[in-house]
Amino acid sequence: MNLNSIHNIYFIGIGGIGMSALARYFVASGKQVAGYDKTQTELTSELETLGIDVHFEDSLDNVSKNFLDSQKTLVVYTPAIPKEHSELNYFRDNNFKVLKRSQVLGLITEDTYCLAVAGTHGKTTTTSILGHLLAECGVEVTAFLGGITENYNSNLILKGTRVSVVEADEFDRSFLTLSPDLACITSMDADHLDIYGKKEALDDSFRDFSKKLKPNGKLFVKKGLPINGITYAVDEDADYSAINIRIKEGSYVFDVKTPSQHIKDFLFNLPGRHNLSNALIALAMAIELGCAPYSLASALASYKGVKRRFTYQIKTEELVFIDDYAHHPEEINAVHQAVREMYPNKEVLVVFQPHLFSRTRDFIDEFAESLSKFDSVLLLEIYPARELPIDGVNSNWLLNKIKNPNKALISKENIVSEIKKSNAQIIITLGAGDIGVEVNNIKEQLSVAS
Repeated sequence: MNLNSIHNIYFIGIGGIGMSALARYFVASGKQVAGYDKTQTELTSELETLGIDVHFEDSLDNVSKNFLDSQKTLVVYTPAIPKEHSELNYFRDNNFKVLKRSQVLGLITEDTYCLAVAGTHGKTTTTSILGHLLAECGVEVTAFLGGITENYNSNLILKGTRVSVVEADEFDRSFLTLSPDLACITSMDADHLDIYGKKEALDDSFRDFSKKLKPNGKLFVKKGLPINGITYAVDEDADYSAINIRIKEGSYVFDVKTPSQHIKDFLFNLPGRHNLSNALIALAMAIELGCAPYSLASALASYKGVKRRFTYQIKTEELVFIDDYAHHPEEINAVHQAVREMYPNKEVLVVFQPHLFSRTRDFIDEFAESLSKFDSVLLLEIYPARELPIDGVNSNWLLNKIKNPNKALISKENIVSEIKKSNAQIIITLGAGDIGVEVNNIKEQLSVAS
């Protein structure tokens, strides 16, 4: 399909983080854009300020007539949309071009030099770092991000169209629509078992992705993963290694060993070895693309992070409040490592909202083990997202498995009052559901109290 011949782009699920990045891109490209989402959010409001017509009721009556011409309109949808969605079924039944978000991303990037970031964890931060590095080094780049980067206050970095940076999402096998020139795999932990069934099927999907590279393409793989490629690692030998790691005033300073050189004294302001690993692979891909080390050092030092990825909401001597998107046991472990490294002698309270009944069921013991490491645990009920309840799967089941006795199951209305009962100096909110909506209120209430 030639996207240049399309005048109108209609999004079903336009408020999703990946969908809204595409919507921004098409507006910048001069297309007419409109869409539906079930919920009004800060993201949908931002899209409306760009002139995008967004509505929140599944009804064709809300769709402008301009978008009802099947010859001029491309319809883009997310797999999270239910099969009975009336707008989606109308477009399908009336011969519109209807594509998944990942398919459109594949079309946009196929004529660019594409850098793709895959992995069950770390995609958004790595993609954000990589997009920022390339933009700061003067590369003509468009980066589609799965989060809002603090440097640009957007999930789209648009500095040109010669090079593209994308998240290669394993959910629904979406990343198999891409054909990158450079790609990396950050992790292959079991996840999305509601889609894959078994860990082996997920592994096979990553192997299939590794075969999607263009001729002469290069694949970077975190050392230890069961796929061949250019390896990278933190504090151990690999093709690309982060070595001589120090912490200075709450930031990392480290060297990078490449196959041909030793580059000293990179400064990186995000905490946690997982983030250091993300920075390393972003640097490795940028170096492979030809960016100069001195330019990369300056760019990395100016990187501010992604919203809801170890984001400091309050940072004082008396109280630290951190918010993070972590929703898998390994991600929770990474947050725990980071906070213990930065605040080794402080008491830490975590507020966690599980995401998906199926994920909670599949990793119940792992969740319990990772949460037990914190000094105190407050649990919210499971955020269902796209799922219906599963009998017996609830947060009380998880609570009973957590070995730490300092634990409680609470409602969202009681988050602040429960936090105030604690003596913890470090407060962390975790989860991929609507706990993020509560963050501003928690921040305001704790700021008043402190």
